[in-house]
Amino acid sequence: MAKGNNYLIQAGMARERFLTYDAEALIRKLKLQADGEYLYTRLLAQPYRIRRSTGDVERMENGAWVDANTFGEVMTLLDLVCDSREDRYLSGRWKSMGQFGLLFHQNLLEEKRDKTADLFDRDPEGLHRACKRLGGRPIPGADIGYAIELFDGLEIGVQFWHGDDEFYPRLRYLWDENALMYIRYETMYFAIPLLLQRIRERM
Repeated sequence: MAKGNNYLIQAGMARERFLTYDAEALIRKLKLQADGEYLYTRLLAQPYRIRRSTGDVERMENGAWVDANTFGEVMTLLDLVCDSREDRYLSGRWKSMGQFGLLFHQNLLEEKRDKTADLFDRDPEGLHRACKRLGGRPIPGADIGYAIELFDGLEIGVQFWHGDDEFYPRLRYLWDENALMYIRYETMYFAIPLLLQRIRERM
């Protein structure tokens, strides 16, 4: 319960922080559609909107707006909207997740046994279908690899290797080397689980 409460507190703080920003400046920076009540954008191939007065997040699902105030959605989307740099640009060159952080972070997303990697190992065609449904484009370097847009042209590269007698199935994540112009390093750890959830939902 304490962990859940902590997530709620952090998401609430992110919404409060959004309210300290000039909404018109965010609209100009990101070229967002907006009206008097909402800012409109996209995250992981889905339309989203942010209520100007509260920072609450909604997602378009089956033609209707639904609540999207989950921890991962709030932390990822509001960080991208608020803190992406005005002068951001993509280099077109990949960099592995571990290369962005401190040495002790490098294995956080590459545990000995990854349940999501096991799922992909059992259903590789489902992985292909899900990534394509998210608008992913194939990338080389692994048994299965896709680049999937997170926000405003910024992609996450997902690379998957099947397991064998010696190694467990494995996942690796790539970002454009200028990703920190768009997203904070800590927020990458919110965006990755959100992407994996979307993939599982579409398998």
